[in-house]
Amino acid sequence: MEDLNGFLEPGMLVMHPDRPEWGRGQVQSNIGGKITVNFREAGKVVIHGARVTLILDSEN
Repeated sequence: MEDLNGFLEPGMLVMHPDRPEWGRGQVQSNIGGKITVNFREAGKVVIHGARVTLILDSEN
């Protein structure tokens, strides 16, 4: 599976496509296809980039 989140860098704001209730999240790290995001309503979550394509927030 291809990592479609490879361009994400710390500080970027994203949304999870299947979890809008988590709110906006800030990328903390992106290492080896594992993206750590601190979501406003869910806290820190590790996302596997090959499984979920995060949505870049338009307010970046």
